[in-house]
Amino acid sequence: MSSQDQSLEHQGEETAEHDELYKVRHSLAHVMAQAVLEMRPGSTLGFGPPIRDGFYYDFILSQPLTEEDFPDLTRRMKKIIKKGQRFDREDLSAEDALARIAEMGEPYKEEYGSELIEKNNLKGLTFYRNGPFLDMCEGPHVHTTKEIPRDAFKIRSVAGAYWRGNSDNVMMTRIYAWAFLDKETLDTYVEAYELALARDHKKLGRELGIYAIDNDIGKGLPLWLPNGTIIRDELENLAKELEFKAGYVRVATPHLAKESLYHTTGHLPYYAEDMYPAMELMEEAEGGEGEDGNGLRVKEAYRLRPMNCPHHHKVFDAEPRSYRDLPLRLAEYGQVYRFEDSGAVSGLVRVRGMCMNDAHIYCTAEQIKDEFKAIMGMYQEAYDILGLDTFHVRLSKWDPEDPKGKEKYVDNPKAWEESERILEEVLLELEIDFKVGIGEGAFYGPKIDIQFNTVTGREESVSTVQLDFAVPGRMDLTYTGSDGEEHTPYCIHRAPFSTHERMVAFLIEHYGGAFPTWLAPVQVQMLTVSEQYDGYANEIIQRLRGHMVRAELAPSNDTLPKKIRQGATRKIPNLLIIGEREVADGTVTLRRYGQRAQHTMTVEAFESALLQAVKQRLPEVPVAEEG
Repeated sequence: MSSQDQSLEHQGEETAEHDELYKVRHSLAHVMAQAVLEMRPGSTLGFGPPIRDGFYYDFILSQPLTEEDFPDLTRRMKKIIKKGQRFDREDLSAEDALARIAEMGEPYKEEYGSELIEKNNLKGLTFYRNGPFLDMCEGPHVHTTKEIPRDAFKIRSVAGAYWRGNSDNVMMTRIYAWAFLDKETLDTYVEAYELALARDHKKLGRELGIYAIDNDIGKGLPLWLPNGTIIRDELENLAKELEFKAGYVRVATPHLAKESLYHTTGHLPYYAEDMYPAMELMEEAEGGEGEDGNGLRVKEAYRLRPMNCPHHHKVFDAEPRSYRDLPLRLAEYGQVYRFEDSGAVSGLVRVRGMCMNDAHIYCTAEQIKDEFKAIMGMYQEAYDILGLDTFHVRLSKWDPEDPKGKEKYVDNPKAWEESERILEEVLLELEIDFKVGIGEGAFYGPKIDIQFNTVTGREESVSTVQLDFAVPGRMDLTYTGSDGEEHTPYCIHRAPFSTHERMVAFLIEHYGGAFPTWLAPVQVQMLTVSEQYDGYANEIIQRLRGHMVRAELAPSNDTLPKKIRQGATRKIPNLLIIGEREVADGTVTLRRYGQRAQHTMTVEAFESALLQAVKQRLPEVPVAEEG
C-alpha cells in the first residue's frame, strides 16, 4: 500500500520514509499515544505523524493535559521504551479493517479509514500493535521500543488543532515533541529553538511597540503603532528608490472595485474563498417584489480588493499604448484584503488586511526574459541591503493532474508549458539554483518564489515574481505593435518586499528586534549623567533631527546604568553618553547595541558617521579604529 493511499500517519513528514530517524519518531508517536491513554483513559485518537523535528499526536482528551503533566508523560514513555515492546504489523481486508476500527472505539480513525477505502478503492488497511496499543498505521517502525533512544526526545508543547485541519471540525489537543537519535543533537536543537522563541515577532512586536491587534478592529487587521509605522516607511522608501532607478512609475488606486471587475479578471471564481463578501448597494425593485420579496434589488456590488493587479490593468487601459511604451512598469504600495481562515490568522504573517509592495510590468514576449533578470537583480540588491542570505528559489508551476485543476488554474496547457519554459530558462541563464514546486503556481501563470527559512523554523514565501499570460487577454488589454496591429501584452507581477506585514514580521525575527540604524524606530538616544547636561544633549538632538535623524533624550530622573539597560531593552542601536568631559570637550561617547566597547568622538565625527550609515543603509554606524 502506498503512502499516497494511506497517509494517516504521514502528515507533515519531511524525513525520508524509511530512514532510522523517521522510524524512531514514528514509533515514539505511538509510545506517546499509549502513555497518554494511560493518563487519560477514555480519550480518542486523531493523527500522529513524524514531522521535521520530531512528532505529534492529536487527541480528544477525557481530561485536559497541560505542561505540568509533561514530566509524568515523559516518565511513562521511558518506562514503555524500557519494556522493549515489539511493533507487530497486521494487514486486514477492508471489511475486517473497518470492523477492527469499530471495536477500537476510535470514531476519527473510523471516519478516515472508511474514506481511504472508498476514495482509493483499497482492498485493505494496515495496523500496528506495540504492547496494549493498537493503531491504524502504515508504518514503518523500529522492531522494538528498545531501539528508541530514551534520552533523545522531549515533550515540547500542547496546542489546539482542528480535526483534519478544517475549522468546521472539532478542536483536538495536539501534543508536540522533539526527537533525535542522540541527546547532544536534541540539546543543541532545543537551545536553538528557545533562542528563536525569544525572537518571535509576536512577542517582540508587542514589547517594542511595533503593532497591535484589537478585537474591536477585527482579527488579522493589525494596527501599526508609531515604531512599526517608521519601519514600514523606511522599507517603502527603499523600495521606491530601487524602483525609481529601475524605471518604474508610481500609481495610486482605490481599495475596492465593482464585483464585475473580478469576474472579468478571473479572481471570481478562482479566488472567491479568499475574498471578503460583496458589499451590495440596494434600490427599489420594479414591480415591488425584489430578489428576496423585500421590494429591493441589488443596484451595484463592490468587493474589497484581494490584489492590486486588476486596478493596475485599468491604469494600463486608461490610455492608448504603443510598443514604444513597453515595458511599462507600474508600482504601488497597495492595501489589499484577504479573508484568511480564522484558524490560520497569526501575528503579522497571516493577516486579513495587508499593504503589498506591488508592481506590474506590461511587456512583449521578447522582453520577458530581460525583465525577469532585472527583477531578480533588484531582489538581490534588496537582500544585500537587508543582510538576508538564507533563502532558496522555487519555480512554482501548475499541476495538470490536479482534479480541481480547472477551478484552480486557467485552462491553457500550451501557455502554461511555454511560460514555465521561459522562467526556467531565466533561472538557468542566471545560474540560480532552484527547486520545482508542482501545484504552487498562480491561477494565471507560473511564478518564481523566494523562500526564506525563519529563525523560528518556518519556511515562508517572502518575495515573488509571476508571469501572467491570461488576465491581460481577459481584460482586453492591447498595445499597437510595430506592425500597426493590436497585440495583447504579457504582465509580470512582482513583490520583492512582499507585504509590509509579512516582511516586518520576518525582519523582526531576523534582527531579533535590533534593527540597523537606518531602519530603527529610534536611531539615537542621549543618556546624560545628570540633568545639568540635558541642555547640551538637546542641542545635539536638534542638530541631528535637522538631518531627519530620529533622536531623543532618555528620562533624566534615572541613573546612567538604568538608562543603558533601558536603551538595551528597547534595542536602540546608538546610545550617546553625555557627562562633564563630553560637554567640556564638545564630544559624545558612543555605545552601540550589543557591544560593551565605547567610543568617544567629536559631535561632528559622530554626525558624519551616522549620516553615512543612514544614507548607505549600513548595518551599523562606522567607528574609526583606535590606535
